[in-house]
Amino acid sequence: MKRYQDLVADALARVRECMPWDLHARLAGDAPPLVLDVREPAEFDALHIAGALNVPRGVLEQACEWDFDTTVPALAGGRAREIVVVCRSGHRSVLAADVMQAMGFGHVVSLKTGVRGWNDAELPLVDAAGRPVDPDTAEALLSPPLRAEQRRPVR
Repeated sequence: MKRYQDLVADALARVRECMPWDLHARLAGDAPPLVLDVREPAEFDALHIAGALNVPRGVLEQACEWDFDTTVPALAGGRAREIVVVCRSGHRSVLAADVMQAMGFGHVVSLKTGVRGWNDAELPLVDAAGRPVDPDTAEALLSPPLRAEQRRPVR
């Protein structure tokens, strides 16, 4: 039986990653990549990289195809475009990038360390209204505590 970390490790064998500061530099360049944030809408609204497109992981495959109510034209028509997939820690984005590669996206990479690493590098984040999010506030939002029932049972 494979566990979540096994799935991530398998995908990492096929998916390239980039570091936050490399993405930041590429975003300032002449041909910036599409930043695809696969976190849930509430996570995205709280803070995200400015200009990122939010497509939750749960609808990604349909968003990448034409003729669905969740189709996102920038993705369905963007198989040749450079895309950097991001999430909170860099794990969901690796899985998403792996699926996108299987779907024919030729220039997709995952942001290593995710939005947490972006914030750790003190790169700018914004909220749903486009207002800057303070790095300390971002840290608190990116580090939600586990509830007791989410912890592994002690045996």
